[in-house]
Amino acid sequence: MKLIFYKYQGTGNDFIIIDNRENKFPKEKNDVINNLCNRKFGIGADGLILLENSTKSDFKMIYFNANGNLGSMCGNGGRCIVAFAHLLGIIKNKTTFEANHKLYNASIKENLISLVMNDVNQIEIHKNHLFLNTGSPHHIVFKNDIDNIDIKSKGRKIRYGSPYFEEGTNVNFVEQINSNTFKVRTYERGVENETLSCGTGVTAVAIASHQLKKSKNNLIKLQTLGGDLEVSFDTENNYYKNIVLKGEATLVFKGEINI
Repeated sequence: MKLIFYKYQGTGNDFIIIDNRENKFPKEKNDVINNLCNRKFGIGADGLILLENSTKSDFKMIYFNANGNLGSMCGNGGRCIVAFAHLLGIIKNKTTFEANHKLYNASIKENLISLVMNDVNQIEIHKNHLFLNTGSPHHIVFKNDIDNIDIKSKGRKIRYGSPYFEEGTNVNFVEQINSNTFKVRTYERGVENETLSCGTGVTAVAIASHQLKKSKNNLIKLQTLGGDLEVSFDTENNYYKNIVLKGEATLVFKGEINI
């Protein structure tokens, strides 16, 4: 079977995106997805995304981790599929789409995609870390000089450790740059390695930074290895709403591959 695919990236977080409105892609075959995401023997990506028809919104997003398993919400992937839907002519400059049985709003201005994320009202503050869910679970640690941390080793240990174990969590290491700028490096479950950027991760970091009063701003700038993102929000009594993840989403190339 010949497969037409599109490769997108959002601040270095890269995805294979497929127009599956005719339901031809074998999404039950984890090994096919895993092979497509393989950087040596396939196309190479942090994840694979299907665009499908939705009865509730403009389209549906189905996200698979690079290991072939269904994933939770992906912020950068969400921004990339919005850019893809625009390319296909499904949407213009605003959209509502379905992902993980929830509806998400997004808008486009030039190559910048703004995605409204889930509200957050539960934040666990522990002695050495925070934990919160922004559509995906995130363990957050603030450190100095995160450039010299072995992210894969330390992230993997936390990802599989107590209390997360097999279900796991994403792990973010954060360094404060100034009053509203933070550098972030992320170990992503499903990829099982560091990625150049993580949308739900930087969203979690922005909220955690505000919650710990490291920043008083409601617009936080995040520096990742793949580029810069912004997260804005409104807050009231530790309830975070109108959370918007903003950044570039770019088509890298279109191709065809046999599966």
